Amino acid sequence: QVQLVESGGGLVHAGGSLRLSCAASGSIFSINAMGWYRQAPGKPREWVAGITNGDSTNYADSVKGRFTISRDNAKNTVYLQMTSLKPEDTAVYYCNARAPRNNYWGQGTQVTVSS
Repeated sequence: QVQLVESGGGLVHAGGSLRLSCAASGSIFSINAMGWYRQAPGKPREWVAGITNGDSTNYADSVKGRFTISRDNAKNTVYLQMTSLKPEDTAVYYCNARAPRNNYWGQGTQVTVSS
């Protein structure tokens, strides 16, 4: 089993920045890749960014150039640096860890961007 704990959400004005953290524990050796998803009220959960064990990164078009995903292997933590935030970025952000036979989720952290 893998446990994921997100932190770093909050309220920010449009144009501002936030950094989300996701600390992983448990059977982290089984993880192939990690990523961030978000879910706005009334909308389905959508993929935001991902990073592989080889540090290959990918981003949704809506956040490309504004968000950066990174990892600190010594701390078993993945980060999502969010800049130039827009009101449409408002959502609950979830950390995800993919293993060969399992898909793990954190509890989510709220990000609210005011206009």
